[in-house]
Amino acid sequence: MNATHDTTRIYWRIFAALMLLLVVTVAVAYVDLGPLSAAVAMTIAVVKALLVILYFMHVRYSSRLTWLFAGTGFVWLAILALLTLSDYLSRAWVGA
Repeated sequence: MNATHDTTRIYWRIFAALMLLLVVTVAVAYVDLGPLSAAVAMTIAVVKALLVILYFMHVRYSSRLTWLFAGTGFVWLAILALLTLSDYLSRAWVGA
């Protein structure tokens, strides 16, 4: 087998995984998980984002510097999400 066939197979597998995660996301939306709904949805979204970043953006096969910048971007995104969630979740403390 040549390298082109292997990468095509990998892309199709990642596509299938993304479609499966899409179905899981839609299915979870119809299940009442209470306060865990947002956490489950965010976990699925992070897994999908990692698949896209690693394979479709070719970070998996890149240098350490690319990994550093991609990881820094993910950390920054996590900080922004935590700050947003801390604001949203702490609104009940002041009675707003």
